[in-house]
Amino acid sequence: MESPTLSSHSGSPRQMKAIQQPTFKTPEEYVRKVGGTHLVDTILIANNGIAAVKAIRSIRQWAYSTFGNERAIQFVVMATPEDLAVNAEYIRMADQVEEVPGGSNVNNYANVDLIVEIAERRKVHAVWAGWGHASENPKLPEALSKTKVAFMGPHAKAMRDLGDKIASTLVAQSASVNCVPWSGSHIQLNYSEQGIPDDIYKEACVFTVEQALQAIKKIGYPVMIKASEGGGGKGIRKVLKEGDLANAFRQVQGEVPGSPVFMMKMLNKCRHLEVQVIGDQYGEAISLYGRDCSVQRRHQKSVEGRRFSKRF
Repeated sequence: MESPTLSSHSGSPRQMKAIQQPTFKTPEEYVRKVGGTHLVDTILIANNGIAAVKAIRSIRQWAYSTFGNERAIQFVVMATPEDLAVNAEYIRMADQVEEVPGGSNVNNYANVDLIVEIAERRKVHAVWAGWGHASENPKLPEALSKTKVAFMGPHAKAMRDLGDKIASTLVAQSASVNCVPWSGSHIQLNYSEQGIPDDIYKEACVFTVEQALQAIKKIGYPVMIKASEGGGGKGIRKVLKEGDLANAFRQVQGEVPGSPVFMMKMLNKCRHLEVQVIGDQYGEAISLYGRDCSVQRRHQKSVEGRRFSKRF
């Protein structure tokens, strides 16, 4: 179906940064002159809500400043009956709308097979998954790599390894990044050559209370028991003494069933800072501000603050 009347929030040229002369006439010219390898002028937004709004608005602003035409990049959006019923803003901003099943996101925005099918049928050049839903599922970039559609995000291997708490810590310490003592502190690997073999990954895990006790002898109290697939305050417990260990270990296992478990030294009186990094296939990278997530309740951040930006 075609998009309804566009919202004024789509960002008119007068609302955007004015320039005297566009740098390029078309996306094709842009790709050719900068030495690109993949033309992208049609994007499937595999998300909804504010994530979709921000993506469309940002790219249109860039398109206007680069080509003098905010519509140089076209957007196909996915929309459930629920989103259509409320005439969501991102739907009003879109060029084309693809209606998808409602209900849980496994039926729509997190459905990898559906996203790939729509992308190929609509003949888009790229898929943008935003955050949440399918954005951290390595099966999506993996499936798209078998088509002519690009994935706007990291490749599957990076997503798998850096999206896993155990694997990402192994990568960090093997790159000489100082890490808090944990159950895998003794492991070193050559990530660029061997990746993370299963046997090495398991060596960093703790599978039983007895193994946890052995790990604590090296780490020392207080410790945190953590599920690698945990998040949002689930799958994490503080242990101050041996008498609390068994119960805390079972709680972590029960909250995130099937997840690998590891142990890490607990730090007191510290701050929780995060740095978002984006890089390309040519080795260029930039940090997109830092976030101070120190204000927490039950190990879940309540307030987030921006801190800094740096190129490297």
